[in-house]
Amino acid sequence: MTVAALCLSPKKSSSMSEVEEIEVVAGSGIVGDHNFGAKQRYPGQNLTLIEAEEIEAFNARVGKKLGATDPRRNVVTRGVRLGELVGKTFVLGTATLLGVELCEPCGKLAGYLSGPDLKKKDFIREFAHRCGLRADVVESGTIRVGDRVALQG
Repeated sequence: MTVAALCLSPKKSSSMSEVEEIEVVAGSGIVGDHNFGAKQRYPGQNLTLIEAEEIEAFNARVGKKLGATDPRRNVVTRGVRLGELVGKTFVLGTATLLGVELCEPCGKLAGYLSGPDLKKKDFIREFAHRCGLRADVVESGTIRVGDRVALQG
């Protein structure tokens, strides 16, 4: 149950970049990411997670080659079922997070990743209930690639 990759985007319309570590701030999200700060109006907007296994399974089902940054999620995990973290507090690195809700695929993401060989509606269907977890930062800290995911308590 580890962090396989970390991704952020400094501007809303820019590509996601892989980084080795991120700093997260309680109630604000990831320092340096376009979603950082007070503009977050709803629970679960601090950061998003996705399972590496779900990216790989999607690629196998539809013949795509999505990489870690393509689903536009901040934390890519390996060996943890993120759906089981909804409503639970967990630790990543030195940060404490709260799993808020599943992060379902949206039309905007489908627009980025669909194409002639995969329609938007098919992309959304293939990633429904598999596109990750929305989480809030409860205690600030640092998350690094390789850190373990652990339930608190």
